[in-house]
Parts: sequence; C-alpha cells; structure tokens
Amino acid sequence: MNLFCCRPETNKLKQEGLGGGQYMYKNQGISGQPLQKQGRNTIRVTGKGTVEVKPSKAETIFGVSAESSSLAEAQAEAAQTISRIQDALIRIGLPEESIQTSNYSVFPQYDFQDGKQIFRGYKAEHLLRVIVSPVEAAGRVLDTAAENGANIISSVRLLADEAKPQKQALSLAVIDAYEKASVIAKTLHVQLVKTPAAVTEGIIAPGQPIQGEAGMFVKSAAAGTSIEPGTMEVTAYVTADFVY
Repeated sequence: MNLFCCRPETNKLKQEGLGGGQYMYKNQGISGQPLQKQGRNTIRVTGKGTVEVKPSKAETIFGVSAESSSLAEAQAEAAQTISRIQDALIRIGLPEESIQTSNYSVFPQYDFQDGKQIFRGYKAEHLLRVIVSPVEAAGRVLDTAAENGANIISSVRLLADEAKPQKQALSLAVIDAYEKASVIAKTLHVQLVKTPAAVTEGIIAPGQPIQGEAGMFVKSAAAGTSIEPGTMEVTAYVTADFVY
C-alpha cells in the first residue's frame, strides 16, 4: 500500500525590498519532490547600470527677430541678418551642411489700449539649428552669431555618441540584476540558473540642455562665451527572470 500522499500543493510567496531592488519568487510543485528542480520557479529582479560619457557635440538653436510696420520689411530684415550670420559662420570654418533652418515664422503684432486691439506691425523670426563639434567650439559660434545680428537663443544642448556607452550601461545592468538574484537565491538556499529566462531592457540616453536667457547670450559676446562640457550619464535598466 502506498503510504505517501500525492496531493498537489501550491506555495506562493511575494516579497519586495532586499538591497534596494524589487523581486518576486514563485514556487509551484508536487509534494515529495524538491521544488528547485522543477525548472519553473523564478526570481525576478531589476538591474541598473550607469556610464559617464563626455559630450562630443553641441546642438545650438539661435536666430533673429525683426519687427516692422511692413510685412515685407520685417521679412527682408530677418533674411539679411540670417544671411550675414550664415556667411560669418562659414568663414570661421563651420561646414555649410551643419547649418539648417530650425524655424521660420511671421505674425502680426498688436498693442492693447483701453481694451482695444491696435495693430502695431509684423514680426519675422528665423531660427538656425547648428551642430558644433567639439563642444568647446560652440562658444565661438554663439559669439560670431551675436556679433552679426543674432538676438535670439532658443537652446544649447550637449550631445554624446550613444552607441558604445549604451552597450556598456546595459552590460552593467545585467551584472547588477544577476548579483541581486544571486543574493536572493543564496538567502532562499536554492540553486540559481545563471542565464536568465527572460530579459527586458530600457535605456535613458543623454541630452543635456544649457539654460539661459537670450539677453545673456547677446551680452556674452563682448567677454567671449565659454561652453564647458563636463560629463553626462547614460543609464540602462533590465528586468530579468532567473530560474531555480
């Protein structure tokens, strides 16, 4: 006579925490058989990896705003100033293909007096998007633009080549996930399969804006604008399921 009962049992446990990470492990098996040999039990962890990278180029957006009572005059003034800026940038060695129009707009201007809208004229705005490499050269580009009539700065954004840093950050995230899973497995006294059964990843790419007012940009031309690149971070996350 069989003295052992083969009634199936289910045991589930969910926990959070352990070293700042989040994890979940589940057991499903038949009584009398070691659960860690079933091959269906998992530990889920989140790993993080961060790599510092130095920006390799700067994206600058600047231009001119011109006002006139005449639409044609406002457009002509903006066009002449932009042409002068483009020529000056090319003279200091900037490739022509790195200078592109970012935005062009023309709209009417109004004053309000005694609750009434009074037409004042037209405003024409023309913005250029200029990619500069190395980053340190961005200061000279901004100064040259200001000296030749630019009176708007929209943004200066530092950029980095992302492919290699992303791979490095992803590798660190996987290592972090495995180390967390190993700690959990050791605590539970189970044998972990080193290769994860499933992995989901995500990347936070760098892109560092430099904030400043247009007036600061125009005034800086006299003293010389300095753009210091510093470092940026590329961060990767992975969620991995490890079997035990």
